[in-house]
Amino acid sequence: MNISDAIRLKRAVRKFQDTPLPDDVIYAILNAGRRSQSSKNTQAWQFIAIRDKSILKELSQCGEWAGHLAGAALGVAILTPDPMEKFQIMFDAGQASAFMQLAAWELGVGSCPASIYEPEKARAILGFPAEWHLRVALSFGYSAEGEVLSAAPKKGGRKSLDEVAHWDRW
Repeated sequence: MNISDAIRLKRAVRKFQDTPLPDDVIYAILNAGRRSQSSKNTQAWQFIAIRDKSILKELSQCGEWAGHLAGAALGVAILTPDPMEKFQIMFDAGQASAFMQLAAWELGVGSCPASIYEPEKARAILGFPAEWHLRVALSFGYSAEGEVLSAAPKKGGRKSLDEVAHWDRW
């Protein structure tokens, strides 16, 4: 699959098969995040790859809409330095997230981001040091909902380019 197709077809997958992901697929996903660009090449992130179902279930309770983590074959917690110190930190975490999700899509793996609204509860679950912060985690797995990865884009689901792009000035 080429990048344009992945961008055009990518959609959130929240329901997963109870099938583990092969190690080479997991490494490819994590390496895509590692290879993403970052402000001044600081690479200010750490990833916790979670395959343990009990940990995924606990983490899924750290955000109102994070329930999909419980059914994932893989969760990836994206840790950053304090996001209140520099706005670029969350931008960089978003880039790592996007790269991982697009790499997964190419490999036939669905994904969805989850906002972590209880970061201290997540810290207790995952045991990461105080200088690191968790605001977003990703769920990954093979879709339980048919051929979602090869389905045509949904009609009317996205605003047109004319509705969101302005040329030279507003």
